[in-house]
Amino acid sequence: MAKYRALSLFSGAGGMDIGVRNAGFDILAEIEMDKYCCQTLRASVEREKRKTLVLETDIKEVDPKELINKLSLKPNDLDLLFGGPPCQPFSLAGKQKSLNDIRGPLLFEILRFANVFKPKVIFIEQVKGLLSAKGEKGEKGEVFNLFISGLEKINYTSKWQICCAADYGVPQIRERVILIATYGKNGFVFPEHTHATKEQANDLFNLKPYMTVGEALSGLGKPMAKIPGTTFFNQIDSHVDVTPMRDKERIANVPEGAYLASQTHLGKDILCGLQSKDTTKYLRLNRSKPSNTLRCGEIFYHPTENRYLTPREYMRLHGYTDDYILLGPIRSRTGTVKNLDQHRQVANSVPPPLAYAISNKIRIFLDE
Repeated sequence: MAKYRALSLFSGAGGMDIGVRNAGFDILAEIEMDKYCCQTLRASVEREKRKTLVLETDIKEVDPKELINKLSLKPNDLDLLFGGPPCQPFSLAGKQKSLNDIRGPLLFEILRFANVFKPKVIFIEQVKGLLSAKGEKGEKGEVFNLFISGLEKINYTSKWQICCAADYGVPQIRERVILIATYGKNGFVFPEHTHATKEQANDLFNLKPYMTVGEALSGLGKPMAKIPGTTFFNQIDSHVDVTPMRDKERIANVPEGAYLASQTHLGKDILCGLQSKDTTKYLRLNRSKPSNTLRCGEIFYHPTENRYLTPREYMRLHGYTDDYILLGPIRSRTGTVKNLDQHRQVANSVPPPLAYAISNKIRIFLDE
């Protein structure tokens, strides 16, 4: 397969990069400021004996003109510029501070790089909230329209679509905006779904049933117990249980597929301040369904065991293969660490199978 050249921005733990590489792209460099994510990225580079340059720095500090020279490229040599900028400023589940959040304007760093590299294709992943995010005028959709206008000014034509990861074989209902911009005219076609609900799946359209939590977690043995008082764990499989004993007692009261907050018959000592309006707090996953969207703010409960999911189980639900290694701290449920712990590295990343489905269509577009 011909290798096209790509540049990764906001690389995180490398989920998007896995999909892009698997579609036949050679990623020349990855830019990421989180030090634990960079440890994960470097481990992947070393394991696969690639020459990818990992730049551990704030993207605002990178001069695209210096980087294009360092990579021995000229404008329009780069085939693909891709990345998933921080989504928290635009997430409907967050405070929706948009450009007033220090991370909000980072979206427009993509324009700064695109203006210098002039890649043939730009691939961006973001939360659905970007489509309605307000700008300085307070108008819905203002930020997205401003970004699209910025692309048009440097001769890019955009197409976008809300894609669900479960439709492409990921055992997780995770909807995100995928934007594809091409230099000049845009003949890109989004990939067809490969999976659907049991009711919709059939041989006529060659659709498989959604992959379930039970299928995804099958075959994993008993997790290792996290050593009390430690932040790092030296096991490379990330299958580590972080559940405090008191939390195990709370989890035992939650039926499969239900939320702790919905168990209103429980005492205050178990609910710990949760109210009936907290309808999405502390979910025990259902084995017969895809997972809900993995989030950074909490860790879901295992469907049958009285514990939180391990980082390795999160990776299974995100579509990572078991040979991919996460590095960095594994946070206790009540603890804190600087930067991103392993659960959040996964939840922040793009599911590799979704990234592959999009990137493969980009490669076909470039081939044509």
